[in-house]
Amino acid sequence: MSKSSELLEALKNPTDEEIRSVDAWWRADCYLTAGQIYLQSNPLLRTPLSAEDIKPRLLGHWGTSPGLAFIYAHANRLIKRTGQSMIYITGPGHGGPAIVGATYLEDTYSEIYPRVSQDEEGLHRLFRQFSQPGGIPSHVSVTTPGSINEGGELGYALVHAFGAIFDNPDLIALTVVGDGEAETGPLEGSWKGISFVNPARDGAVLPILHLNGAKIASPTVQARKDPEQLRKLYEGHGYEVLEVTGDDVPGMHYRFAEALATAWGKIRAIQEEARELDENGEMKGLAQVPGNGEMPRWPMIILRTPKGWTGPHEVDGTVVEGTWRAHQVPLAGVRDNAEHLQMLENWFRSYKPEELFDENGAPTELVRANNPEGELRMSANPVANAGGEYQPLDMPDWRELANYFDPAERGKLAGKKESTRYLGEFMRELYKRNPETFRVFCPDELNSNRLGAVLEESDRAWMEETNDLDVSLSRSGRVMEVLSEHNTHGWLEGYTLTGRHGLWASYESFGMVSISQTIQHGKWLEEGIHLDWRTPVPALNLLLSSTCWRNDHNGFSHQGPGMLSSVLNLRGDIVRAYLPPDGNCLLEAASHVFQSTDRVNLIVQDKQPQFQWLTPEEAHEHVKRGYGIWDWAGNEDPDSDGDPDIILGCAGDVVTAEVVAAAQIIRERLPKMKVRVVNVVRPQVLARPKDHPRGMTNIDFTETFTDHVDCVFVFHGYPGTVHQLLHGRPDADRFHARGFIEEGTTTSPFDMVVRNRVDRYHLVEDAINNCKRSIRGGADLKRWCEAQLAKHHAYVVEHLEDMPEIANWEFDGNLGK
Repeated sequence: MSKSSELLEALKNPTDEEIRSVDAWWRADCYLTAGQIYLQSNPLLRTPLSAEDIKPRLLGHWGTSPGLAFIYAHANRLIKRTGQSMIYITGPGHGGPAIVGATYLEDTYSEIYPRVSQDEEGLHRLFRQFSQPGGIPSHVSVTTPGSINEGGELGYALVHAFGAIFDNPDLIALTVVGDGEAETGPLEGSWKGISFVNPARDGAVLPILHLNGAKIASPTVQARKDPEQLRKLYEGHGYEVLEVTGDDVPGMHYRFAEALATAWGKIRAIQEEARELDENGEMKGLAQVPGNGEMPRWPMIILRTPKGWTGPHEVDGTVVEGTWRAHQVPLAGVRDNAEHLQMLENWFRSYKPEELFDENGAPTELVRANNPEGELRMSANPVANAGGEYQPLDMPDWRELANYFDPAERGKLAGKKESTRYLGEFMRELYKRNPETFRVFCPDELNSNRLGAVLEESDRAWMEETNDLDVSLSRSGRVMEVLSEHNTHGWLEGYTLTGRHGLWASYESFGMVSISQTIQHGKWLEEGIHLDWRTPVPALNLLLSSTCWRNDHNGFSHQGPGMLSSVLNLRGDIVRAYLPPDGNCLLEAASHVFQSTDRVNLIVQDKQPQFQWLTPEEAHEHVKRGYGIWDWAGNEDPDSDGDPDIILGCAGDVVTAEVVAAAQIIRERLPKMKVRVVNVVRPQVLARPKDHPRGMTNIDFTETFTDHVDCVFVFHGYPGTVHQLLHGRPDADRFHARGFIEEGTTTSPFDMVVRNRVDRYHLVEDAINNCKRSIRGGADLKRWCEAQLAKHHAYVVEHLEDMPEIANWEFDGNLGK
């Protein structure tokens, strides 16, 4: 028998001493869990419990916690035996006290938070702080060592796990999926992650579907299904299903130890086969053969235990254990009910705390014997702390890919480009320079969003069957595409939370499918930046293309800029939004975001051919500053001390073109009106410095927008967002925001901006209406604009395309100058 076979057999057949240690560790964690929920003093029950020992507000979730602790205890044994690098991802994150307790037993918690020491006083602080003012959250939050998944909003455990193991060949992400979480859409869709895991290059996810039978107030669907039917469901997903059921101890320990060992052995066998070298010295698992071999059948475990296992079985004649009644606090009214108080003490003492903690309150040797050492502890694994040390990308110089042109040719028809193609070429170079730490994640829209250049360096990842008709699809691919915003967004989160870099690209409207994930990730970062021990996390970089203004061919369902508004509501020190007006500005923005940490970076850039406005040098300064006066687009004398008659502001690619066109009409047809054009590429500069760290100073704001001249500000998204950003600025009512007002359909590009009143003709009318002085010719120009709009409405219906003067328009910097 080989050494690996001997090890596997030993794992499957634990010694009685090992089981005693595992059981003691489990009991200790259950004790700590209940203590965090109930106790504010007397942590070791030195005296009989009194009402004063009980917290005035009982908060927390008991029901899932014993099962989480049980799994954790057995994972520790496996790690000790094998030296396996493993992280623990808690889907039912409301079981936070069990995971906090686990990190305390491993001593990681005390190392990071020395006040919560390994003694009676430390236990007192551990219990008192949980879910209380000035303490810690109730879930497996960013404050919990080893966590990359809070599990507050359910559904993302598996996607975070798969993201963590991509390009992490030595890692197993042990992932507990609660049966309540299993009912969510994102979780149900995330089982397909194994179709993208290459065992030669990636680590492994070991899902444990924990069926304890109930949610908050009702049974769970999967727990009530016929076991054979449930097994076939997951076999259909491609898994080899192992099952463990019961509540008997120590029998459950032996059965689960065998199942966990079997799963680990199958993972290792899959990986070893894939990592064998062929005659060319290449891993066999990276070989590309059309229709190549059967995809690995990765193991998963279905674990059935009672909800609230080991807690009160019955309270006041009603069964609690094994029902939804155990979900949160199974024993209420403890302070003022002597019978309940005694039941609570009996419950605590059932764990035999005298065997678990010594006279000083530290875990006993029996408990500590089940702890791995050092960074093998799941709570101390550097992978779960952004890799332990920030590793920047090897960055290309975007100027080598930039669009160089004579400034005299800005805004010309011949120079129109699909700006996102520049980003695709930039990311191709990132793939080339960073073959193990950079990936693009996209819900089946890579080519559509003009990012296909990355496929010149890497295929799409794919472990299912292939054929001769497939293009850019292989087992060695590292471009991540599956038609799921939840999957791809979550994979990127898991990838960055474990220290790597990437970008998620989506149609703009469908960014709202996963917006809650974006918001939750932002909350994680908001908390994480206050923790000195947390390594900086590579930014979550998001690109929205196929925007509301140019999804004219797909219709109203594809037209929605809501993600931009939602993200801008996050804290300013976490979020950066970019609205590049052209390709060079997009490249400069990309250079910023791929080098940032602890951020959610949102770039909005359409994929259709666009006018190119700024040279690389101009784009560098423009994006760095975040805004700028485009003297070449207006007609005021830049050397004059006088103010313009009107300011046309813009933020966003399509609306920028309309503003420049409107200014050109004014220069040509109403030259006495002095117009200033201001382009904003980073909309948060509009906010006051005290509201956002990138906000313009008062001096800069006044120099740009004056303190009294009216400004028609045209925004890519909803106009209300502009007013929100401008709150508190001098005479904010002089800003007249225009933007997307939910007027959409399948129509022409120009008709889209007309419907939302951000076209050049409406903007000229707005400029005249909001100019504080009457200028001869203004009324005539407004009538001309109305005639042009009427002409447009008739033409687009008749000819099914935009008027030639719109389709063939280009910038002329000499008009009206």
